[in-house]
Amino acid sequence: MSRRVQITVDARDPRALSIFWREVLGYVHPGPPGVDLLAGADPLAAWDEFLARLGVPPEQRNTRSAIEDPDGQGPRVFFQQVPEDKVAKNRVHLDVRAAPGLQGEQRMAALEAECARLVALGATRLSRFEPQPPMSAGHIVLADPEGNEFCLD
Repeated sequence: MSRRVQITVDARDPRALSIFWREVLGYVHPGPPGVDLLAGADPLAAWDEFLARLGVPPEQRNTRSAIEDPDGQGPRVFFQQVPEDKVAKNRVHLDVRAAPGLQGEQRMAALEAECARLVALGATRLSRFEPQPPMSAGHIVLADPEGNEFCLD
């Protein structure tokens, strides 16, 4: 039997990092449990109201955040606040499939366009790897706003 997974990311600022990754992946922030959000309602504002009603102090309301695939296909991504900064290279990273089916210059142009969009959102470009057939189609390595490496593939 296969299992579904949740990806958990340690973060200094879970809300800000979840907003970044929401935009990267095209995911959404789910609403609080038992709360029906009206169309167009801000789920993060709903969480603030929900946590306030529970009596959670303001300084503890940004200790967690999550995003989900609106189609229910991809894994949930959970962000948890930790006191320490990232200090070394990730042992696990995400590959964001930004140019499926493309090859050569067309592929790299699509990756560059997506890289520019993500840099505008707060990512940092780290390196570009040129295609080296047959083993590599080429990719771009970036870091999210807290320094977690990921690849545009």
